[in-house]
Amino acid sequence: MARYTGPRAKISRRFGVSLFGPSKALDRRNFPPGQHGVRAGRKKKSEYSVALGEKQKLRFQYGILEKQFRGYYEEAARRRGVTGEILLQLLETRLDNVVFRAGFGNTRQAARQLVNHGHVLVNGRTVDIASFQVKPGDVIKVGPRPSSQQLALRMVDLTQAAPQVDWLSVDRDKLEATMARVPERSDIEPIVNEQLIVELYSR
Repeated sequence: MARYTGPRAKISRRFGVSLFGPSKALDRRNFPPGQHGVRAGRKKKSEYSVALGEKQKLRFQYGILEKQFRGYYEEAARRRGVTGEILLQLLETRLDNVVFRAGFGNTRQAARQLVNHGHVLVNGRTVDIASFQVKPGDVIKVGPRPSSQQLALRMVDLTQAAPQVDWLSVDRDKLEATMARVPERSDIEPIVNEQLIVELYSR
C-alpha cells in the first residue's frame, strides 16, 4: 500500500501545523525548514501557492499520495452536494481515520498500521484496507487475537484524554465503535480551506 515515508517534522514545519500527530519540532523551531526558513514567511504567496499548500496539508494529514487524493476529489465532484465538504467526508470516513477517531490509534499512522496488519474487523469481518469506506451503521471492532487486544489497549491508554467525536459511538471497554452518521464539516473541523482545493482542481 503506497504511503508517504519521507520526513515528517520538516513537512509540519513547512506548513506551521502538526500534520502527523504530536511533534516537538514545531515548539523548538516554529519557522519553515531551510537556511532561509526564518525569513521565508515574509514573502507574499500567490493564490496558486496558497491553494497548493492547502491541498498538500490535507493530503499529508490523511497520509494519501497525489493520485489517490485526486481520485477522492473526482469522486466528490461526481456526487451531489458541496464538493469540498464531500471531499472531507470521504477522507474522514476512511477506515484508518475512523480507527484513529475512535481512539484505537494515537496517530493516523498507528491506526493505519493496525488496519493493515489485520487487527480490525468491520461488521465481523477482517478488513486490512486502510482506504475502506465506512458507512453509517458499520461496526468497527478490534479483533479477538491477544496481540490485537493488547496493541489496541495500549493505544486506548494513550488516547484517553483525546476528545470523542459525536458521529461515532465508542465502547472502549469492548474496543468497539459504531458509525452513527456521516460527519458534517463542523464535526471534522478541518485545518484547511477546502474551497481553495476545489478551485485548484477546477482550473
